[in-house]
Amino acid sequence: MKKKLTDNLGLKIGSVLFAALLWLIVTNINNPATTRRSTNVPVTIINDEVLISQGKMYEILDNSNIIGWVSITGPKRVMSNLDEKDLIAIADMNKLTEDNTIPIELSTAQYNDSLDSIRASSDVVKIKVEDRKSISIPLKAGTYGTLQDGYIVGNVTTDQNLVRVSGPDSLVSMIETAEVSVGIAGFTGDIGTNAEIKLYDSKGEEVPKDGLTLNINTVGVNVEILATKAVPVQFTASGTPADGYRATGVISSEPGSIVLAGKGSVLRNLSSIDVPDTAIDLTGAVGNVTTVVDIRPYLPGNVELGNADFDGNVSVTAYVEQEVVRTIMLSEENIVIENLPEQYEGVVSTYEEEFPVQIRGLAEEINALDANQVRGVVDINRLLEAGIIEELGEGYYDVNLSFNLPETISLRENVTVRLNIREKE
Repeated sequence: MKKKLTDNLGLKIGSVLFAALLWLIVTNINNPATTRRSTNVPVTIINDEVLISQGKMYEILDNSNIIGWVSITGPKRVMSNLDEKDLIAIADMNKLTEDNTIPIELSTAQYNDSLDSIRASSDVVKIKVEDRKSISIPLKAGTYGTLQDGYIVGNVTTDQNLVRVSGPDSLVSMIETAEVSVGIAGFTGDIGTNAEIKLYDSKGEEVPKDGLTLNINTVGVNVEILATKAVPVQFTASGTPADGYRATGVISSEPGSIVLAGKGSVLRNLSSIDVPDTAIDLTGAVGNVTTVVDIRPYLPGNVELGNADFDGNVSVTAYVEQEVVRTIMLSEENIVIENLPEQYEGVVSTYEEEFPVQIRGLAEEINALDANQVRGVVDINRLLEAGIIEELGEGYYDVNLSFNLPETISLRENVTVRLNIREKE
């Protein structure tokens, strides 16, 4: 029996090998190996909570989570049943290396064990790992564009005044401001809208929000649009200048008018800003008094300054001049008696045919006075009221004259005359 098994051993082995080869040939002819290539294959990152739990964040570098191409080789029958969606590319964060790369594991959702090979243009995902940082930034609101003439922007407010930003430390540390801006061109009334929040660095360059998380991305913004109007500023003064000096009544200011802003209905009824006399005190002044008045406390409600370059301070000058003295000569013919009962007649004696009257006032007023129009007056009623004449009757009385001078001109000293009252014959 043993001899039968070993007879022609070489021929028998050769027959077995030939049969196996023939089987492989037949198999490949009926089910040959084929290759399929897929491009731009995305890699899924799993278990990234490992880093997140440590307060870390990562950034994928060089688009390494996209494989340029993946080549799969396997039997034709197997390959014909595979779709693009069956290809699986996974990078497990648990396998992160010291040089911050994650190996890419390739497989298919089905027939994975029947494949001959899976090859790819890259085999790792490269990442940058850094600390996670969060900051809260005050939210600034502004506008852009140009309003029509006669209008300005009033208050610009937002529904929220803080935005919280989280992300990689290197990116978050660049952020200097958070701002929203609303277009105002062509508007004549208030604006209410939503605006996107933008982030800026210290140089005013916008910081991209890719990789950052904001607790809010838009915010409601209200823009107040105000009408403007230029109105004069009116001043008066209080206090009495030093003896021999008097306020001229002229007060100048720089600026003389100011631009105000408010709702049109308010501005229409506003013709000037009247500052009370307590703002300018002339007590004891011996010359012009100049002071700076902050106009803002005297503005009506719902009205504000309409010029951003004006701080509200107005330079005010109240003019004070020294009075001058002038002597004019009058005669008895320039004296009249008033309120004398009909049964009496009166005669005024001045002891001289002409008598001097010294008057004082501001130079401009004194120079404008026509001496020929000045009259001395003896008012009987005033003398009775003052008790200078206790009871009207015949007699001689020394009385002070009053004069028909302008209110701004006064006597330097009283002028006394003798009044003779007698009954008519």
